[in-house]
Amino acid sequence: MKTTILTMVAVMIMAVVTTKNSYASVNNTNNDASVTLTNVSKINKIEIHGNVELFVSDGATDQVKVYNKYYSESALVQSQNGVLRISSYQNQKLVVWVTAADLQAISAYDNAEVKSFGKLERLDLEVNLYNTATADLKLDAYKATVNVNDNAKATLSGNANDYNLNYAQAANVNHADFVAVNATKNQMPGRVAKAKQNELAGL
Repeated sequence: MKTTILTMVAVMIMAVVTTKNSYASVNNTNNDASVTLTNVSKINKIEIHGNVELFVSDGATDQVKVYNKYYSESALVQSQNGVLRISSYQNQKLVVWVTAADLQAISAYDNAEVKSFGKLERLDLEVNLYNTATADLKLDAYKATVNVNDNAKATLSGNANDYNLNYAQAANVNHADFVAVNATKNQMPGRVAKAKQNELAGL
């Protein structure tokens, strides 16, 4: 009986130690961990706000992978009616990788960053940048519409048949490595003054 009790106590101690070690191991790797969200599908638009770094790639199926302790941060990743909304206002940048089969539009606000992972092959893609958001995209599109508002910045490479660019400041758009058969470029009225006011306000 005494032996049985000692054995049970030893097993319980080992279980507690194992649980603590497992918990510590998870915490130690939490910064590098990723969470794959499976309840998303038919993403046709992505909207990001705040301190977010978004990587976008083509794929046969939609998938969203979130890094940087997503569940312990004040971050929101929500998919509704084809629109994937991502926002985070933490000091540490929230990194998200989205694979989409039918992406048609991307909108970025605040100081969010958008980067293509590989070449985005789209029939029709619209990119909207606001505030101080940035985009670095490699495209292979039939039609590409890029709106660079405020003091946002865009770097484009690749090609498109029809390219429509609307910008607040020409210096904030780098498309030296982007080739288009038909290109239309327009400066948005009133946007330059607003962008300069915002820039001065930050000094």
